[in-house]
Amino acid sequence: MENIDKKDHSVLRQAAMDFLARREHSLHELKTKLIGKFPEVSPTLVLAVLSRLTAEGLQSDERYTESRIRYRLERGFGYHHIRNDLISKGVDPFRVDQMLYADDDCWLQKARELIEKRLIPTTGARRRVLAYAGPEHRKLARFLEARGFSQRDIKFALDVVIAP
Repeated sequence: MENIDKKDHSVLRQAAMDFLARREHSLHELKTKLIGKFPEVSPTLVLAVLSRLTAEGLQSDERYTESRIRYRLERGFGYHHIRNDLISKGVDPFRVDQMLYADDDCWLQKARELIEKRLIPTTGARRRVLAYAGPEHRKLARFLEARGFSQRDIKFALDVVIAP
């Protein structure tokens, strides 16, 4: 543990800047990390340093939210998973709802991409067609649900691979 003087903001500021240099962080995440790293420092001092970083534009919950949405979407997660992830990281639900839309067509497209990736082997074989409510169909539905996709998106995405 580093010994820190309560009047010395520079150590806290540098630690926060180090965290931000690696990736964007929500205000809540930074506060938690700094308090964990410097338990002897008062939380009000940590908040003062973070307020200054926010005022200077070095920390932004908006940038963090955009970055996190993009990252989780690229990793194949759905609306509900991403929304809950952001809220658990301390982002205001109102801000999340301004940037993330449940009825956006990108969720359906992403669910279809995940299904295609699971069903088409990399060897170039033909795509398989599944029986409705068969074991593979249910397994895919559970997979998409665990990834945070809505029932509507799961149904429409699976309709593409269901045998008539």
